[in-house]
Amino acid sequence: MKRIVSLAFATTVITTAVGFSARHSFSIPEKSFSLEGNKEAPENYKNYCAGCHGNNLEEFVDRKWVYGSNADQIGQIITKGIESEGMPGFGASLSLDEVKALSEYILAEGKKQSIQKIATQYTENSIYGTEVKYKIEKIVTGLEIPWGLEFLPNGDLLIAERNGTLSRFTSDKKLIKIEGLPEIRVAGQGGLLDIKMHPDYAKNGFIYIAYSYYGDAEKNTGNTAIIRTKLKDNNLTDITPIYKGTPAVKASHHYGCKLEFDRANRLYFSIGDRGNHDVFPQTLNNSNGKIHRLNDDGTVPADNPFVSTENAEPSVYSYGHRNSQGIAMHPVTGEIWESEHGPRGGDEINLLKKGKNYGWPVISFGINYNGTILTPDTANTGMEQPITYYIPSIAPCGMTFLTGNKYKGWENSLLIGSLRFEYLERCVIENHKVVKHERLLEGIGRVRNVKVSPDGYIYVGVENPGRILKLIPVDE
Repeated sequence: MKRIVSLAFATTVITTAVGFSARHSFSIPEKSFSLEGNKEAPENYKNYCAGCHGNNLEEFVDRKWVYGSNADQIGQIITKGIESEGMPGFGASLSLDEVKALSEYILAEGKKQSIQKIATQYTENSIYGTEVKYKIEKIVTGLEIPWGLEFLPNGDLLIAERNGTLSRFTSDKKLIKIEGLPEIRVAGQGGLLDIKMHPDYAKNGFIYIAYSYYGDAEKNTGNTAIIRTKLKDNNLTDITPIYKGTPAVKASHHYGCKLEFDRANRLYFSIGDRGNHDVFPQTLNNSNGKIHRLNDDGTVPADNPFVSTENAEPSVYSYGHRNSQGIAMHPVTGEIWESEHGPRGGDEINLLKKGKNYGWPVISFGINYNGTILTPDTANTGMEQPITYYIPSIAPCGMTFLTGNKYKGWENSLLIGSLRFEYLERCVIENHKVVKHERLLEGIGRVRNVKVSPDGYIYVGVENPGRILKLIPVDE
């Protein structure tokens, strides 16, 4: 089925011939998302760069330049791209003058932001919110990128940072480093990815950790791995490998990976397409572009959909995914939901179904980062449609359902972090449809994760600077 909307991606809600109503998609107010671009450097930055690097150049704050730090070198990178990092070349989309202006803009504005440190408008003594009034408490500071969050039964918070640091934040407000992690490939989007406690942790003490590993044959390759371990004092013990994604590739982006358990204690986890969307997501003989399901000991459930399919990875639960950095179980229905990054536009929220194909890259509501058409199709026979999608991309990262009743009127809401637009989104879901989107904490910074504590409070992990925030209802 062909896309019937204009390629000048305006900010109105997109519909297609498959009969979507406006509730299926969500649009972020923004200037025209045109393929023609704009000769103004700030506009070109928003169109081509902001989805990955942040609307306010957050990724360039105190930047440690790797591939070049002056306008000419940055211009070369913009023109040619960096394949291993998942950055395309924009030489066909931007003129030489536009590239030069964009390079100078990034340097100048990045330096300005470094000085300003992207000051947030939020203070701990103020009240925010409309339907639910809340205050913000800064719980942990001085972090890099808080990628994984997990609460222990005693209330201690485990924090997994992308730079390979695992810490415990104690009830007496001490941040203690935990030792014993395996060797981690910290490069690009890779690093220490997620951490999840077994549902019966009180009985078995199991903790599951996802990270990017170094390839055995070549150290400049890798993929996503998962271990099961225990925590004794501040050391990991009894480490058992649970899963090792294959193949190991040189790309340093699209690792996934988020972890979630269902009510039968089966572990679901995501692995991104590892930068090879033409091959991996639509073939079953590899780990990439998939949602996987395992028993809690790492064995494959007998009823997994592809256990009897020749050459298929038996752990695969669903396929045709791009890069999922959000996965959560609905607290009422027990269903597993996921969110994933689209390219330029087309981020998705999906209800996961066993054995289903979610279409990437055959169908998509997005286009390539450089403005070219990835696929003309938004639907295809045998491929699932998202519950909702976003144009332009919000860059969804971290996802959970709100449990408990601390926030009256928000019960069972879906919470998703936005990297690009720097807010926490609350989605109201009715009958498998998102009927309302609400932005919380607008401008707080790039939201990497959201977690609900055992006593029902919302905790948010933010980067630049790395910190953990707590939302406290004011009626308490």
